Amino acid sequence: MPALTKEFGYANTAQIPKIRKVVLNSGVGKIAGDEKAVDAIEKAMTTIAGQKAVRSSVKKAIAAFKTREGMKVGVRVTLRGEKMYDFLDRLISIALPRTRDFHGVNTSGIDQAGNLTIGIKEDIVFPEVSHERTGGIFGFQVTVVTNTNDKKSAETLFRLLGFPLKKA
Repeated sequence: MPALTKEFGYANTAQIPKIRKVVLNSGVGKIAGDEKAVDAIEKAMTTIAGQKAVRSSVKKAIAAFKTREGMKVGVRVTLRGEKMYDFLDRLISIALPRTRDFHGVNTSGIDQAGNLTIGIKEDIVFPEVSHERTGGIFGFQVTVVTNTNDKKSAETLFRLLGFPLKKA
């Protein structure tokens, strides 16, 4: 907080950027009809997040994607509070360094609203996930939502929190 206040000159502590929530999201894609595989992804996401994962369903049928209204096409978890910070600690200190050919998170993953989105290609970078499960390896997105609307202050916040961002 003092570093952000010093750099951006915030007069009030309510102006300082903070992390609101972390959302983990995985689309099941072509395996949506395979109930066992979707269950395995849901269990793995629950294990990774430390909180129950829920399935996302289609709101509107789209023939080009061969989806029907109500069809389950994804698994997501929204983390807040203590669980959010526990997950971020494991992501920064354990999972990202274990990622193959990892050279840092691109700053292009930060949008104009100050949110960071990271794609995780393999769920097995998290030590909680068992390698011998039946569901196979899947990828998912991690979105860190902040209360700022400024890309520069969000980038500074992520650097101060220890995110391994690439140099611009």
